[in-house]
Amino acid sequence: MVEETQPECTRLLDPDALAKVHRLELIARGAVEGFISGRHKSCYKGASVEFAEHRQYVAGDDIKLLDWRVYARTDRYYIKEFLEETNLRATVLLDASGSMGYRGDHAARYDGKRLSKLEYGKYLAATLMHLMVYQQDAVGLVTFDNKMRRYIPARSVVTHLRTMLEELMNTSPGDETDLAPIFHDIAERIHRRGLVIIISDLFDEPEEILNCFHHFRYRKHELIIFHVMAQEELTFPFTGQSKFEDLEIADRTLQLDAGAVRAEYLDRVRAFVRQIEVGCGTMRVDYVPVCTANSFDVALSDYLARRRRRAK
Repeated sequence: MVEETQPECTRLLDPDALAKVHRLELIARGAVEGFISGRHKSCYKGASVEFAEHRQYVAGDDIKLLDWRVYARTDRYYIKEFLEETNLRATVLLDASGSMGYRGDHAARYDGKRLSKLEYGKYLAATLMHLMVYQQDAVGLVTFDNKMRRYIPARSVVTHLRTMLEELMNTSPGDETDLAPIFHDIAERIHRRGLVIIISDLFDEPEEILNCFHHFRYRKHELIIFHVMAQEELTFPFTGQSKFEDLEIADRTLQLDAGAVRAEYLDRVRAFVRQIEVGCGTMRVDYVPVCTANSFDVALSDYLARRRRRAK
């Protein structure tokens, strides 16, 4: 008897993580465009459970939808319109630039090793994609550094999940970060309004990043940002003469007195994070800061639980 082996790409699907998040759902807050009846509010009107508005009756309308109470008050015929429910169309954008290859000494361990920011992002992406596919939603994937590496349009079939997992497994840290052109391009490519999930350290000019987020919102997409950073990037624990290597430009290093620059570095990091956070809040974008020192499944399930509570 031949024993079946699981595809290598399924290593990104941790059973404990799946058990945590599958008790939750990822529900679209705004109206989305879909193609099957489901749990998400659609931008199209039809016959469903949530009332939208009245409109005046025209010949050919279903008389079952007449609102007789309105007729009693106005002596005119009005039809009840409802919002259809639909499935969600989501696209996960995973940053695979060189800076995402950073693996700190305090990063969470999984499968016997500490996770780099990119590996951490892969597990986040894989778990989210699995959740959405199994709640019959359509999901796609984009990997990028200073250019778009792969664009896999959203689909809802289970076999599509394996295609995306294989892409994640084959993705390694690449070149320099150049977020703005890529985000603007993707905002124009995704024609149906839906959910866009960005997993990135966002190492670019904050004004340009926020302008990209505004572009997604202008296109009526809901946006979730998983801002992935290592504990060392947030706390700068280095002391004395230290050598720092640029992960995006080959053979570029910097030797400096870490203690002398620590205060200014931390001020700049806090200002950067705060600017992104405030900008997201203004645009009603979900901003989710995650540190690789914390388990990815806990960070994700905590966020989904908070989101569900806010939706009630």
